[in-house]
Amino acid sequence: MRWLESPVMLAEALREVAPGLAEYPIAVRESRDEGDPVWWSASAVVGDQYVVKYAWPEVAALRLAHEIAMLDALAIPYLPEVVAKSADPVLLVTRLVPGRALFDVVDSLDLDQAGRQLARFLSELHGSVGRVGDLPPASLQPVSADVLRARFGKWVRPEQRPTVIRWCDWADEVLATPGPSVLVHGDLHGGNQIWEDGQLRAVVDFETAGLAEAEYDLRCLPGTGPSVELLTATRRHYDQITGRELSMARVMAWHLRTILSDALWRSEAGVPLPDHRTPPAWIDDLTERFTALGINPL
Repeated sequence: MRWLESPVMLAEALREVAPGLAEYPIAVRESRDEGDPVWWSASAVVGDQYVVKYAWPEVAALRLAHEIAMLDALAIPYLPEVVAKSADPVLLVTRLVPGRALFDVVDSLDLDQAGRQLARFLSELHGSVGRVGDLPPASLQPVSADVLRARFGKWVRPEQRPTVIRWCDWADEVLATPGPSVLVHGDLHGGNQIWEDGQLRAVVDFETAGLAEAEYDLRCLPGTGPSVELLTATRRHYDQITGRELSMARVMAWHLRTILSDALWRSEAGVPLPDHRTPPAWIDDLTERFTALGINPL
């Protein structure tokens, strides 16, 4: 396997992998910087019709190679169309899907219908575990509850600190016994979903797909939109489609750890939170979500 030594090699790599696209203009998108150069990767729009993903460090290239393998193996709705792919150099070209990220349109959606579409995608993906060959465990993104207990308190109000500790204890208890493993997307936040006219057009970025419990894939939904309605609709339709009842407590335990982990690394790195608010405000939001779902994690 060979990967790019630097982003400036993209045009040359594209001529090698997809010669028919080489003469189109290339508009490079902002690089994805996850805080460590070892993860650096990016994408570009080619001729207003195609998206090319590439990586220049080895670890990021391996993740992209994994995504290529996932898209090769899966036969489910809402996948981007693969136009060209290569392991030497590692490059993935897909057809550009018109639309906007879920974050940008969630307030205009019929959330019940949106939940039905997400449930269909998730039920198809989770049900593919026996049809795509050997799979690695998903790289679970939240930091451990021990880290959160030790380091998160300095970023919130004094009266919130005991609550955060009790929440972490609760999440540990809820997740103490692993659930059944399925094939999960692993990073199903709103930026990886493309919507247009109320319809889910594509789910992208399968770099972290692997084995984990189904509830892990819903962990970003409670914070998407002004309420928990998208989560409850998705869970309701998923249960109807699959005949299996997802545990809302497990979803929220993963959500809690995800939200606190994101706020922690951003605060420690001096990076603004995505909505430019504060960790104490995020704790208030979590409290409201638990209340809306009838869950008492204290």
